[in-house]
Amino acid sequence: MDAAAQRRLDAYFSDIGDILAHPLRRESFATYAMGLLGEAERKSIEPIAARACPDPARVQAAHQSLQHFISNAHWDDHAVRRYAARYVIAAMAERAPVSAWIIDDTGFLKKGEHSVGVQRQYTGSAGKITNCQIGISLSVATRYHHVPIDFELYLPQSWAEDPARRREARIPASVQYKTKVDLALGMIERAVREGIPGDIVLADALYGNAHEFRETVRLLGFDYAVAIEAPTKVLLLNGNDSERCAPVSVGELGRRLGRRAFRRVAWREGTGRTLSSRFALRRVRVASRDGIPIAQHEPVWLLIEWLDGERQPTKFALTTLPARMSRREIVRIHKERYRTEKVYEELKGELGLDHFEGRRFPGWHHHVTVALSCYAFVVAERARHFSPSAGRTRLPAPLPLAA
Repeated sequence: MDAAAQRRLDAYFSDIGDILAHPLRRESFATYAMGLLGEAERKSIEPIAARACPDPARVQAAHQSLQHFISNAHWDDHAVRRYAARYVIAAMAERAPVSAWIIDDTGFLKKGEHSVGVQRQYTGSAGKITNCQIGISLSVATRYHHVPIDFELYLPQSWAEDPARRREARIPASVQYKTKVDLALGMIERAVREGIPGDIVLADALYGNAHEFRETVRLLGFDYAVAIEAPTKVLLLNGNDSERCAPVSVGELGRRLGRRAFRRVAWREGTGRTLSSRFALRRVRVASRDGIPIAQHEPVWLLIEWLDGERQPTKFALTTLPARMSRREIVRIHKERYRTEKVYEELKGELGLDHFEGRRFPGWHHHVTVALSCYAFVVAERARHFSPSAGRTRLPAPLPLAA
């Protein structure tokens, strides 16, 4: 980092220190954060303490201090995350406004059964059912940058409803079992209360299939673009939003449309090639199990994707984006969600997001808070280094994460 970046980092840590209030917590946060930003391969508490302490005789004491700060100390995760979010959004917004909020989840692979929330469950990170924790994230994105600002740990019922496990993992009494959809909506509602900017919510089919997720997002004033699964039933509409036929699954509707109904759309330049696929866009109402007649449901767009090499359409999404938008713009916004995987890779590979070795609920959230704060600073620096001459359709080249 140059001198100006170092001054910004010092000021950033100082402001977070004011939130933490206690001198030892300020020191521990800075030590732990610099450990995550550093070049060490393993970024758990013990190696961070060893690298931060020049006196071998004091390494054990440094380790105990960091262990207490992460696993046992009482400090407000949400207050720190709120400051980090506002800091990075201010830097991002100098180039382009925050437009999208992205809900996604990622797996934290684990051995054993004692880490809070761990069980055999499916995670897209591994592409299979495996022993892991699941974290649900809320990210915000501009046209050029993408950063997670909040995370929740999913507690399966086997954990949430087991008193012995709750005591051992120090799960607060206020934390009860919630579905992943409920956890996602809780983060969205919290971000709304805190005045985080945004216009549209993006999510995969786990969330898009849930009518309560889509309806709550709309009630909060957002548009959405969410993936759904092929069995979802819809009512195809005419140009004036009148009914056209009986409800049909989106998979069947895609097959009925045939290849000629699909048009190739490119949404951005990838590494060495233009990313494109074939899409059809149709106006529909969704058949939801909410007790409301389908005719009273809001008309939305159904976006159907037919991948090259496939014999039929395989990807489907619903969106409330306005009709005046072009098909290309609707596709581009819908595809913004896929940048989240790259963000997870950086957080895990460079900032040790999944290196936490503790077993307790507060420790997991404290560790994630420090990692999110570090990533927010890195993304803010990227935004400051983004040259306007680079053009409006290119993403900025990443700056190294290691400080």
